[in-house]
Amino acid sequence: QVQLVESGGGLVQPGGSLRLSCSVSGSIISLNRMGWYRQPPEQQRELVASITNDGGTYYADSVKGRFTVSRVNAKNTAYLQMNSLKPEDTAVYYCRGDVITTRGYSSAYWGQGTQVTVSS
Repeated sequence: QVQLVESGGGLVQPGGSLRLSCSVSGSIISLNRMGWYRQPPEQQRELVASITNDGGTYYADSVKGRFTVSRVNAKNTAYLQMNSLKPEDTAVYYCRGDVITTRGYSSAYWGQGTQVTVSS
């Protein structure tokens, strides 16, 4: 069984910062690409940023220059540093991990989501 646990969401004023964490645990052999997604109210889930296990990164245009994705492989943990937050960043943020399990299966697992609200 594989679990992803997110933390770090909350309420912040415009221009503020938050740091999200995503820890992966369970029966895994390797943790490949990790991604951060968000789902604003009444909208579809979208990819915000991702990072491969060798450090390759991707950012959506809307967050480039403001968000930074990182990971510590030894801890199976990924982070999303969010700076200069805007009201339009308000959403539930989800972590996704592409995992190879001890049974040899390749699958994607999701965290439970953490609410980020940017408001004055």
